[in-house]
Amino acid sequence: MILYPAIDLKDGACVRLYKGEMDQATVFNDNPAAQARAFVTAGCDWLHLVDLNGAFAGAPVNAAPVEEILKTCDVPAQLGGGIRDLATIENWLSKGLQRVILGTVAVEQPDLVREAARKFPGHVAVGIDARDGMVATRGWAEETNVEVTDLARQFEDAGVAAIIYTDINRDGAMQGPNVAATAALANAVGIPVIASGGVSSMADLEALKSCGAPLDGAISGRALYDGKIDVAEATAFLKS
Repeated sequence: MILYPAIDLKDGACVRLYKGEMDQATVFNDNPAAQARAFVTAGCDWLHLVDLNGAFAGAPVNAAPVEEILKTCDVPAQLGGGIRDLATIENWLSKGLQRVILGTVAVEQPDLVREAARKFPGHVAVGIDARDGMVATRGWAEETNVEVTDLARQFEDAGVAAIIYTDINRDGAMQGPNVAATAALANAVGIPVIASGGVSSMADLEALKSCGAPLDGAISGRALYDGKIDVAEATAFLKS
């Protein structure tokens, strides 16, 4: 398993939200590139980036800090938020991004996801964000009647690199991940699943690692900033 330190970008700063609410943002670093370098120095193998403003705007907003991270960090990074057309996907990959995360378009334009996965094999992931098992889109602001597993199964044969599954009610709440739902999704599809939302302790990582499903990794944000999880220790544990 891989530890993915999260850098969520809002108005150019590195923040964490509480349960996805934009008006409940805590700023942890006003220099996201410096924060990214700190994670890399601590030993992480990947970075997980989110353009929060972009998720609402439907287009990249925090491009400058993302580009600075890509220029100054030598580990692969994945990015979600506001990526909703092939031109944007191609632009980010050309700048050195390893993987784009498609969320809203996975629901609204699934054919675009398939086309992107064909055109850029290994570089396209699907972000599935859910409340109570139902998918939410557009920066988590809009609820759908689509079930998580049903959406994931649509892309079984598409060649997507991973599914990032976020339980919104757990995100930023430091209450632990939804291990059962994450494991159920990972066991239901053949696509690698990355757990997100509520990963706040080494015990949470241990629970995910031993959940009975072949998870690709886990994303953690606030717990890293608060010192609840040590990047080097967690990375070594998940690799062992």
